[in-house]
Amino acid sequence: MESAVDFHFATRLIINTVSVFVLIRCYFAFSRHRENAASFILFGVGVFLVTSLLHSVTVTMGFAFGLFAVFSMLRYRTEALGIKEMTYLFLVIAMALLAAVGNMHHGELVFLNLLVIAIALVLETRVLLPRHGEKEVEYEKIENVHCSKQRELIDDLRERTGLDVFRVDVVSVSYLRDTAMLRMHFRQEAGHGQ
Repeated sequence: MESAVDFHFATRLIINTVSVFVLIRCYFAFSRHRENAASFILFGVGVFLVTSLLHSVTVTMGFAFGLFAVFSMLRYRTEALGIKEMTYLFLVIAMALLAAVGNMHHGELVFLNLLVIAIALVLETRVLLPRHGEKEVEYEKIENVHCSKQRELIDDLRERTGLDVFRVDVVSVSYLRDTAMLRMHFRQEAGHGQ
């Protein structure tokens, strides 16, 4: 009986570790934040190990998820993590918890992890969602800020920045300095970071 439990634990540990590594490799390929990627992998393995040990003392899935949600928020609340990093952190925790205390078969667990990885990969590419960026700039040609000159404003920003600007929002206007703060929305080329 003990060897069956050890095989079950080892199999789920391998499934979790490989799944988390592949998911975070997908994250790293598009973000290049090595520190976050390494932390996410270690976090996923750590959550799996601790939850597996707690599971042997009859800890429910809800309690385990709540426990690690609190720990992760305490640890990362002072870090400047963006929404993308928080999403990947949540996925890593969810994969680890499913592997540690989920009641599904190994094949179902592999399928669910592959589904999450495939969705993340598709959303990171331009297949479903085009990649857009935004930057705030101080702009001195105040006459172009008028709503009737939107086309001239976009053309001028495209020429000056070399970016594929498609929309501009006026953040603020200083008539004293004859400048405006603009938020440019532009299409990112393949291979460009965030």
